[in-house]
Amino acid sequence: MHRASSTSQSQHPLRLLLFLLLSLSPLSSVDALVPNIAFRLFNVELSPADVSNPNNRDLLREKSLRVLSKCAKAKKPTITQILKESHNPSNVNVTLVRRSFDSRKKTLKTKGPVFNHVVDVSCAADFAKSLNWMDIKLTQGLVERLPEAAPEIPVYGKLVSPKKPKIVIVGAGPAGLFATLMLVRTQLFDVLLLERGQPVESRGKDIGKLVHRNIMNPESNFAFGEGGAGTWSDGKLTTRIGRNSRVVRFVLETFVKFGAPEWILTSGAPHLGTDNLVKLLREMRREIRELGGEVRFGAKLTSLNNPTNGTVKKVTVSYLPTTERGLGSEMTRSINEAAEMRAEMGSEDIECDAVILATGHSARDVYTMLHEEGIPLSPKGFAVGYRIEHPQHLINSLQYSSHSKSVITSNTRTDALNNSTTTLPPIPVASYRLATSSAYDGTEKDRGCYSFCMCPGGQIVPASTSSNQTVVNGMSFSRRDSIYANSALVVTVDSSDSVLAPFSHHGVLSGMKFQDHVESLTRTLAGSSHTVPIQRCTDFLKGVSSSGTFSSSYRLNKEWRDLHTLYPPEIIESLREGLRQFERKIPGYVCDEAILHGVETRTSSPLRVPRGEDCLVEGFRNFYVSGEGAGYAGGIVSASADGIGVAEKVCRGWEGVEGFEGFGIEVGEVKENY
Repeated sequence: MHRASSTSQSQHPLRLLLFLLLSLSPLSSVDALVPNIAFRLFNVELSPADVSNPNNRDLLREKSLRVLSKCAKAKKPTITQILKESHNPSNVNVTLVRRSFDSRKKTLKTKGPVFNHVVDVSCAADFAKSLNWMDIKLTQGLVERLPEAAPEIPVYGKLVSPKKPKIVIVGAGPAGLFATLMLVRTQLFDVLLLERGQPVESRGKDIGKLVHRNIMNPESNFAFGEGGAGTWSDGKLTTRIGRNSRVVRFVLETFVKFGAPEWILTSGAPHLGTDNLVKLLREMRREIRELGGEVRFGAKLTSLNNPTNGTVKKVTVSYLPTTERGLGSEMTRSINEAAEMRAEMGSEDIECDAVILATGHSARDVYTMLHEEGIPLSPKGFAVGYRIEHPQHLINSLQYSSHSKSVITSNTRTDALNNSTTTLPPIPVASYRLATSSAYDGTEKDRGCYSFCMCPGGQIVPASTSSNQTVVNGMSFSRRDSIYANSALVVTVDSSDSVLAPFSHHGVLSGMKFQDHVESLTRTLAGSSHTVPIQRCTDFLKGVSSSGTFSSSYRLNKEWRDLHTLYPPEIIESLREGLRQFERKIPGYVCDEAILHGVETRTSSPLRVPRGEDCLVEGFRNFYVSGEGAGYAGGIVSASADGIGVAEKVCRGWEGVEGFEGFGIEVGEVKENY
């Protein structure tokens, strides 16, 4: 059970020793305890040729040291001397933090293609003194002094209660998976992870049936299943919570540990791709089980059993058949036999000491159940619109101009359409990000209009969880080598929006009911299950029907339809105004080849489950919420970080746990408006 938070009086022995040494040492001897000083350098530039040529791998090091040398205030040695002496690893260590491609038109015009780097330079204190680097001219965003890193030592404490508390975690998306992983590592709790969908290996087969044979499994699809919606939605690891923060680095390092490529640690726009996510999820599941955690698939939460006195005592779960593969013959047989028994049983009440709800925003039945059982909910803003698709070679040309021929994907068809040449150093496939806060909707109101989840070299996929509704999303595999580029094109809807007025009788669920209505209307307009209505971007602006031949990455049926009839006039007018403004920003963006696909409605949750600083739902002692569905994250990384934060709050506040000091990560607060 959760307790009021308090500062632990226990200290880790290493921290206590460091404190005593600092307390007893004179100021002049601090350098002996802090042998290195470190700087972070920003915007260290290299050309694509420099980046791709293995013979120039020392060039980033040289350029970084030149930057520091120029910033030294006092007289300094020559750069030649610095470079010579710095090759001793005990003197200087140069570490790449992040690399990103600068695709700004101004940069391309004046400098050509450039990669920007963030670099950490760590120097031995005596070496820094010899170079007069103890007095560097610091400029925020260019050259910054790094604080001394605290030792990252997890201190889990101990369990003083006679029995391990049982924690039920609902939802195996990023938030649920990381909350589970962190809790099982402490060995303080009996952890059960419930996922309504299928394990990733079976989920892939269900998605294959949907894409190729139009057979929908409502519990295993692009939205539901191990890994959450992000597994088959591109695998973007970009975030707004601080790309260099320790918790973000920890999330990325965890992905690498479970099989992700190491370059995601340094990429300015890290992207795993669905293919890489599938592999690492199985390894994460394996570790959870090896540490004593239990994972059940085909297990859908149906009730909290009307909790009283702020305590959830048991949850009701319904079971569907599920099959895991590739775990080793004996383990696979044992797990599948247990799953078969649960499916025959049909449902079960599971007693628990605490619940962490980490379901995604497509789990509308769960949020309806919460509302019916009196769990507090509050409305929040969201965004709706369409998914727009262009030929990738067109986006390359619009973004890179004459440099677009340097985009090489190694896909013969894609590179031929792009007129790529291998005689030039390669640059990344082009993407874009567009936004305006002044998309006038025709009713004296400006709305936000923006691109979202842009998928270069990607494809559009069916993202509904019912055959009676139509909704789309975008995804890319790790190579991003498709001939198409797609992005959501959406406008904002606030919690008291006039477009929600017809649904106001649903109260706090009005936003969710509006999404339901639009998705059902789209299905009716399309004419059959998972058929997607499409319209040329130019015709959408004119309000006329489209016709003629077209090309689309969406594999199921597509039909020309009047998408300008799907949303209320305010939404349509804002989308049109947004497109006009985007055309001015990227001339050629609005064209006959740009095809709108309907509809994109699930950008974020339309409601929030209010929680306190302890991550407990308001009025509850043992009910926590986390992730996108509850309104506290907006992507794989932020949801993962939120799951870690909630797990830490559980450990810090549990009455039967003493001496817990943290996971060795400065989690902070994952606070964003999603």
